Amino acid sequence: MASATATPTTTTRKPRKPRSPRHRVVVLALDGVIPFELGIPQRIFGRARTAADRTPLYEVVTASIRPPGPVRTDADYAILVENGPKALATADTVVIPASYELGPVYEEGRLTPELAAALAHIRPGTRLISICTGGYVLAAAGYLDGRTATTHWSSAEHFQSLFPQVKVDADVLFIDDGDVLTSAGVAAGLDLCLHVVRGDHGSAVANEVARRTVVPPHRDGGQAQYIQRPLPEPQLASTTAARAWALGRLHEPIQLRDMAEQESMSVRTFTRRFREEVGISPGQWLAQQRVERARHLLESSDLSVDQVARDAGFGTPQSMRQHLQAALGVTPTAYRRTFRDTVGGVPAR
Repeated sequence: MASATATPTTTTRKPRKPRSPRHRVVVLALDGVIPFELGIPQRIFGRARTAADRTPLYEVVTASIRPPGPVRTDADYAILVENGPKALATADTVVIPASYELGPVYEEGRLTPELAAALAHIRPGTRLISICTGGYVLAAAGYLDGRTATTHWSSAEHFQSLFPQVKVDADVLFIDDGDVLTSAGVAAGLDLCLHVVRGDHGSAVANEVARRTVVPPHRDGGQAQYIQRPLPEPQLASTTAARAWALGRLHEPIQLRDMAEQESMSVRTFTRRFREEVGISPGQWLAQQRVERARHLLESSDLSVDQVARDAGFGTPQSMRQHLQAALGVTPTAYRRTFRDTVGGVPAR
C-alpha cells in the first residue's frame, strides 16, 4: 500500500467527522488476546464525553473473526464476544490489540483464510490502530506496506525481518500515519488512544479521560519506549517535586539549576536522575509541557497568540511558533483554526 512518509512523533489531524452520530470503534478480539490491551479502547474511547451534556463521543464494540461465541485469552479464562466479523463493516475505527496466538501471522507473515475473510469486511477509509503485536496483523494484511510503524521493542527485529516492506522504528511509543496508527506495548496503547481522542476532540476531552483513568494525559509519540538503565535507588529517585514546581510556573523563565534546587541536588545529579525517571532531559520535558500548555490555551481560550506565548512560557510568538511547528507540524494560528471548527469539543457537522 502506498503511503506518505510517517514521522515518529505526535501529529495533528483535523478532527474527523464520524459517519454516524457516534464514532464507532470496533475492537478485534483474536484468540490469545491480552485482556489488559483488549480493555484499553473501551477504557479510553468509552469514557470520552462532550463537555456540555456528557454525551458519549464513541461507541465501542468488540468483534471476533468467527460467529459470536467464546474467544480464548492469554489468561486462564475466555471472554464471550457477541459480535462476529460483520461488525468490522460498521467501524469508523478498528483496533487490533496484541495476541499471543497469531500463528501464521507471527511465524510466516501471512493471514489465515479466516482472518483474511474477517478483515475483508473493513471499509476503505476506516482508521486502523494496532496495540503492541497487533501490528503484525496490519502488516500481514498489507496495510503497513511502505509505511513507518512500531511495535513492542522486543519484537522489533523479528517484525522487521518478517515484513521488510515496513520501516520499523522500535524507539518510539507510537506512530501516527494518518489513517493507520501503530503503538508499542501495553501502556503505549493508552498513549495512542488518548492521542487519537485529542486529535478527534481536543485536549480538554482527552485530559478528562486521562484524569478519570489516572494516567498521564500526554506522552509524545517520539518518546523512547525502553530505557536500558538500572532503576535509581528509591530513596534517591524522585524528581517529582521539581516537576510539580515547574508546572506551577510555566509562564516564568525556568533554569535547570532552579529545578535542581527543588530537590537539593547538583545540576549534574538532577539531570541524570531526571533522565532515569522521565526518559528525556529536563529541557526537553519543559518544552513538551509548554507545548501542551499552549495547545490547551489555543483550543480553549480567546487569548491572543502573543498572550498564549507568554502564558505558556515561550516569551515570544516566534519562539512558540518554532516549538509548535517542530512538535506538531503546524503554526499556532493554524492549530487554533482547526479547533475552531469544533463546537463544544465535538467536530462540527
